[in-house]
Parts: sequence; C-alpha cells; structure tokens
Amino acid sequence: MPTTWRLGDLTVNRIGFGAMRLTGSAAFGKGVPADRERSIGVLRRAIELGVDHVDTAAFYFSPHLSANELIREALAPYPDDLVITTKVWPGRDASGAWWWAAPEQLRGQVEDNLRELGRDHLDVVNLRVPPSRRNGPIGEHVTALAALREAGLIRHLGISNVTVRQLDEARAIAPVVCVQNPFGIGAPAAERELLRTCGELGIAYVPFFAIAGAGREAGAAAAEPPEVLAVARAHGATPAQVRLAWTLHQGPHVLAIPGTGDPGHLAENVAAGNLRLTGEEVARLTALGTS
Repeated sequence: MPTTWRLGDLTVNRIGFGAMRLTGSAAFGKGVPADRERSIGVLRRAIELGVDHVDTAAFYFSPHLSANELIREALAPYPDDLVITTKVWPGRDASGAWWWAAPEQLRGQVEDNLRELGRDHLDVVNLRVPPSRRNGPIGEHVTALAALREAGLIRHLGISNVTVRQLDEARAIAPVVCVQNPFGIGAPAAERELLRTCGELGIAYVPFFAIAGAGREAGAAAAEPPEVLAVARAHGATPAQVRLAWTLHQGPHVLAIPGTGDPGHLAENVAAGNLRLTGEEVARLTALGTS
C-alpha cells in the first residue's frame, strides 16, 4: 500500500493532521478550551513524526485560540515540504455565529487565512459547500476561487461536502485536486461511489470524521461495534487506529486527516498508517452499516 499521494503537484504522506481540535472542544463556542502550549507541542510533534499535510480553516477558533495562528506560531518558518490546506465559504463572526460567503466575499476569506497563517499563497483551498446547498449549484463560488488561483493567491482548488454532480460541475470550471467529505466505516453508497470516482480521476479523496463517524465534531462514540473491537484486538491496536487503517485501505488516493490535541493520540494516529488489515477484515468492516 503506497504511503504517499498527491495534491496536484504536491506529494504528501497519506496520514496528515486536522487542526479542528487544536483549540479544544470549545472550537465552535461550546466545551473546554485547549491549552495553548500543549497544542503548539502537538503541531511540532506531528512534523517530527512525518506529517507534511495539515488541514485547517479560519473558522477553527475558540474564544482564546485560533487554529491558524497556532499553526503559524508552532511551525513558521514553514518546512519546504509542508502542505497546508484550508477551506472557505463558511465563516464565523467574532461572537462565533456562522455566516456563508457570497462569491465576491471569498477573496476576503482567503486573505484572512493568508494573514493568520503568514503565507503569501495558500497551497490548497477547499470550497466547503453548506448543507443547504448539498445538491445545488456551486459554479459561481468555484469560478470566484478559480480567479483567485489565476491571481496567484491559491495554488490548487479542492471541494468539500459535495456530490458527484457537484464534482463534475467544479471540474468543468477549474482543476480539482481533492474532495474532502465525511467518510468512514458505514458510509452510504453514494459516498462510496464518490470515493471510487475520485480514484478513477486521480483526485485525492480526503475523508473527515473517519474516526468520529456519526459523532462528528463531538468525537468518536464510546461504544464500538464488536467487529471493530475484534480487529483491534487481533492487531494489538486501538479502534481509532483500525478505523484509520480501514479508511486508507479504500484506495491509494485516500488520505486521512485525523485531528487531536492529545500527544498520545497523535502518535497512535500516525502509527495507523503502518497497520495492515487482511482482505477479510476490510470486507467485514466494510459490511458494517451498508446492508
């Protein structure tokens, strides 16, 4: 199983790092804020462990911490091989309330990410489609981002929370290097079809919530299916590692961006890239929730 894949002309290790949890469970206005020094330490340790793909967003912030600014403090000057991906369309105001950008407002969101990260361009920007537009047109927003790509503010474009139809619409406007969608054990048939389509097109498929599943932002559920626990026991691994390994087994074009603010969990997540499941184990886990 290959250990790297590409985002356009950028090659990254298939286990990356998602920055959402760096600001603690208060990232979206509720819960407990993270410890600043601990979050900075997790980022630096991720790089030491070989992570070269960090996924973030300007709307990842809590009352006292911003993921983008933590990344800048921890990692700038950035390693030459570090790829930072971010996402636009959603935004949050100072109070934490959500808003959704019009096409002409995307430049401001891109510039916010540039300023917070201390970059002169963004490696990959994902257009994160709002739930209300899950089956609607996205062409105007893609066109606006394509113009920013032509202006040199963005190197590559991706799309997030999309359907096969929206992928086709975006690719008719500009090159797309990745699709970032929720995906994990028990994913619906439509999502599995999109994953296969990306593989056929050579586009990276980047699942989020691969560990959390239906728990989403709240994290993984306490109770794991017995099938996941059995595979974990067979390999001396954690259920989270099994979920990540299963995700990577879905195709060489599949990347993973597990997020954590815990140094121990970080090491486990990176180690999951070396976990090899048998064909029977992959099939057994794939069957969960798909009948």
